[in-house]
Amino acid sequence: MKPLGIAGAWTRDTRVFRDARGSFRDWYQGGEISADVGRDFVMRQANCVVSHRGVMRGIHYTQVPPGTAKYFTCVRGTLLSAVVDVRVGSPTFGQWRTVELNAADGQALYVAEGLAHGFLSLDDSVLVYACSTTFNPRHEHGINMLDPELGIDWPAGVSPELSEKDSVAPNLAEAERLGLLPRWVDCPDGQA
Repeated sequence: MKPLGIAGAWTRDTRVFRDARGSFRDWYQGGEISADVGRDFVMRQANCVVSHRGVMRGIHYTQVPPGTAKYFTCVRGTLLSAVVDVRVGSPTFGQWRTVELNAADGQALYVAEGLAHGFLSLDDSVLVYACSTTFNPRHEHGINMLDPELGIDWPAGVSPELSEKDSVAPNLAEAERLGLLPRWVDCPDGQA
């Protein structure tokens, strides 16, 4: 796995085997992921998200504790994934990184507890991901993906379509002011 430039965010190249029948990808190896990120990643829930071009989902994160680590891959189409450091006190607080996930190359993305994630579907896409905890709506929070102060560099020429919940999510500064953001010292990477 390769660090993405924010503590707790990693990419992983996976091999896609193709033949006349289609393809095979071994996208999740729990032991390997745990060894690379330095702690256990146990899958408690898996999700599949189908989106058409222009759909934006996120930027979502969970309350810490307990926090939720997530491991993503795209099995159809292409999407641009964004990881945002929303951990108050982190050396990279407010910074973001993007990575293109697509079905052709099979790259995967690991996002640790306390980091936020969102994506823009660049065509008809299917994203699958594993979570270290089960969904609990009381622990879920979001940041507006179009927050101008955050300034994520979304590609031009794609008209964004957000859910009502995501479109009214607070910007990063407002979420911090409201005390909704996780603290770096409460996150696994902040304790290392």
